Amino acid sequence: MALIIVESPTKARTFNRLLKDKDYFVYATVGHFRDLPSKKIAIDFSDNFKPEYVIIPKKEKVTEKLLQLLKDNKEIILATDLDREGEAIAYHVAYILGFINESWPNIEIKQNKDKILKRIVFHEITQKELENALLNPTDLRIDLVKAQQARRILDRIVGYQLSPILWKKTKKFWLSAGRVQTVALRIIVEREKEIEKFKKESYFQVYGTFIDKEATIEAKLIKIKGKNIEITQKIVLFAGEYEFSKTSIDSKNVEDILQEINKDEYKITNIEEKEINKFPPPPFSTSLLQQDAYYKFRFASKYTMGLAQNLYEKGFITYHRTDSFNLSSKFVFRARDYITATFGKEYALEKPRGYRTKSRSAQEAHEAIRPTYLDGLKRIKEVKGLTPNHKKLYKLIFDRAVATQMKEATAKITKVFISGKKEYEFVSENQLIIFDGFLKLLNPSFVERNQKVINAKVGNVLKLSELKEEAKESKPPPRYTEGTLIKIMEEKGIGRPSTYATIISVIQTRGYVGKDGGYLIPTSLGIPVSDYLSKNFSSIFEINFTANMEEELDKIADGKSEIIKTLNNFYDPFEKDLKLASKDNNEIKIDQSTDKICPKCKKSLNLRFSKFGKFYACSGYPECKYTESVKNYVKNKKCPLCSGGVVVKYSKKGLRFYGCENFPVCKYIEFGYKNLKDA
Repeated sequence: MALIIVESPTKARTFNRLLKDKDYFVYATVGHFRDLPSKKIAIDFSDNFKPEYVIIPKKEKVTEKLLQLLKDNKEIILATDLDREGEAIAYHVAYILGFINESWPNIEIKQNKDKILKRIVFHEITQKELENALLNPTDLRIDLVKAQQARRILDRIVGYQLSPILWKKTKKFWLSAGRVQTVALRIIVEREKEIEKFKKESYFQVYGTFIDKEATIEAKLIKIKGKNIEITQKIVLFAGEYEFSKTSIDSKNVEDILQEINKDEYKITNIEEKEINKFPPPPFSTSLLQQDAYYKFRFASKYTMGLAQNLYEKGFITYHRTDSFNLSSKFVFRARDYITATFGKEYALEKPRGYRTKSRSAQEAHEAIRPTYLDGLKRIKEVKGLTPNHKKLYKLIFDRAVATQMKEATAKITKVFISGKKEYEFVSENQLIIFDGFLKLLNPSFVERNQKVINAKVGNVLKLSELKEEAKESKPPPRYTEGTLIKIMEEKGIGRPSTYATIISVIQTRGYVGKDGGYLIPTSLGIPVSDYLSKNFSSIFEINFTANMEEELDKIADGKSEIIKTLNNFYDPFEKDLKLASKDNNEIKIDQSTDKICPKCKKSLNLRFSKFGKFYACSGYPECKYTESVKNYVKNKKCPLCSGGVVVKYSKKGLRFYGCENFPVCKYIEFGYKNLKDA
């Protein structure tokens, strides 16, 4: 019998189902079991940043079980996930079982005459792929382990050396700083400042409805006296550029323009027609899946990754942490057969379509996220333990992957130009879908909305039947949602697919960022923390520095860079900033005064922060100890018992739940409230 080690009980159950007639015993470590201790930094700076690994408390039984299983099995097969974290878990299993000689920073795999150690790598958990992996084992990928160790050490250094400085300056002993987390927070904070600085300008857009015997045409004013009225402006932002438009029509000239337009005579002066092809979007990478799940279902990134993890471990999708757009040859040819059978031969490609990633450094996996079976939509209905949201996400992945291998859609774009004698020019643009192609699967409603045919001829005289103006205002750059934050982090090379969800979750859990209608908004706690860290540690909390550090970690993973060199390049500038910050005794002002009055002593209430959120406290403390909670209402939700408002609350252990605002009169509470992924 051979022992297979995985990290997840769900994954172990899937392995047992697929290998039920084989001579294997599958054991799950339930994630990491050996790591840096939580109560100290555990990095030896005098010995080239040597980490001190220990068995995680309450995981001692895992190591005991592994050693016991070693005695009973001659062959040990490491089958953890294929990314750096998975490789690290496999490495620590190998260490506990005596196959590793640690001589920091070098790692040597030891030979054992009596026991055989194998590593298997696979992108999907299906019987065929698992059997193929077992027939073609490989070795531990030590360079991936080193890259994971480097990231772990860097994050530990920042967290354990910066957080105490925040505690000292704020008296909030639950705050934290993180190497990537702080940059993500800064992106949100800087955007809020950019919004505040933005000068809005009012303008008008003019629309006309023109008719003749053959058509009714809705058109937009684009030129006056031969000059374009649209003005495009571009501003440089912290994380990129922002382009916005306005027109030259304002409150001073709009009435005169409307009067002249009403008195003019019009005809069609030009018609431009062209056919364009619309190609399907690429298959899902991790970041694209998180973005689309947010846009379509408002799933938080952490929630999406949890659903995807379940789908992967149950064998329904390929590995869900990836930067790649590659699709295996077996999938694209099976997809062609599926498309032909489901939609018709005219929707299938003759040759497979491929995509190139735009990621600065695509790595971790070699295939995009796709379904493992082309009959998965039927199979998934029969599996117990999957929620409707699992099935929503699966269909999203299934449709996107299949659509990549469907014919492109064809549309006819028609522009009708309408001009008056006084040189006012309007344009009407119409899109007609000639062939729906992949849109038949991905967006049939779009096809339905674009079936209108405009009957227009050059020279036709038109009558202006209606003229209206819309008062508009130039809009500042938008706040980030989880989806757009992930997009900008990927574009800038900040973090990696496996880290996005955790980063976004942490900055919200710490109270640095809140949400309003799905938009991420920095709190009055997050802004001063971000400002302090970005000012005093400017060398490391810059976008380019963080992105370059990610590239260095990738080089370690590829065996092209040394771990000690990378750690030194980071720590040297950080240490200088750290020494200066430790000498600074200025406080970071966080608590805010408010107009609310204490009902006990009539002094003003201050807005304060705790690890469980915001609350009001009397400014007369400690003489007056009055406090009052700040209610965080869930929008459009009412208590099912008394119709009061539903508010977000936290238990003593920091677990979020939802309860009635009228507690204790009404004792309604709910854990894991439905449809509150954005709350």
